[in-house]
Amino acid sequence: MNNNSPKIRNNVQYKKEEAWTKLCEYIEIVHQKEADEFAPREYLGDELFAQIFTLPPSIGKLKKVKKMWLYGSNLKRIPPEIGQMKSLEYFDPYTSYDLKWFPYELTKCKNLKDSRISTRALFGNFKNKKPFPDLEHNPVRYEGAHLYCSVCEKQITYEETNQLWITLRIGTDFVPLLTNLCSKECEHLLPKPPEGYVQFPHKGGANWKQPSYKESNKSNMTKITHTELEKMTKENKDKKPTLLKLIRKIWEK
Repeated sequence: MNNNSPKIRNNVQYKKEEAWTKLCEYIEIVHQKEADEFAPREYLGDELFAQIFTLPPSIGKLKKVKKMWLYGSNLKRIPPEIGQMKSLEYFDPYTSYDLKWFPYELTKCKNLKDSRISTRALFGNFKNKKPFPDLEHNPVRYEGAHLYCSVCEKQITYEETNQLWITLRIGTDFVPLLTNLCSKECEHLLPKPPEGYVQFPHKGGANWKQPSYKESNKSNMTKITHTELEKMTKENKDKKPTLLKLIRKIWEK
């Protein structure tokens, strides 16, 4: 393995401290109240919140939560159970610079339309192309002796799973996602990544070739579709010509 390949730490959280106990307590409160917001920093306070490096699998209970506030956290990972938060609409881990990847299960939050993520800290981000960790030599481990396929949700052991990276759009951001797959069939069911990113699931590693910043930036610029461009042009036809020139300049990049 290339020595420059970033490492993924497992067992990131010490769970016999007050911070973890209080976080688990807070999740139960939110669950019992069927609250629509999850803001652990407000409940724990800054000092205890700073000691949280992952979230408990019990977040899967939070079926009514629509907004998840994790701004300025020291989180290093989020468990796959976040995919069970079916009501989630807004996801905000902004300035959580140790969060460099997310579980594929976030794609199962079908109501998630808006996000605020510090994308430059992410593996494979479009700006500085941080290399992906090598999953062949540095697999991710969660709690327990088994896990579930990210696609079909079949229970599998760590020996059975095939872990792969894929970059997809989550909310309003393009982010690296970790998949745990039980078969080639499930791998083939994964969506195609957007242009400007590696176009298929992969194992990562420092020597893995990623599209250049120029290619990725062009992909991000084309979020303005032809239809949107026509609409913007029509709405602004009576305004100064410089605005139309600016719009055309953005599209042509």
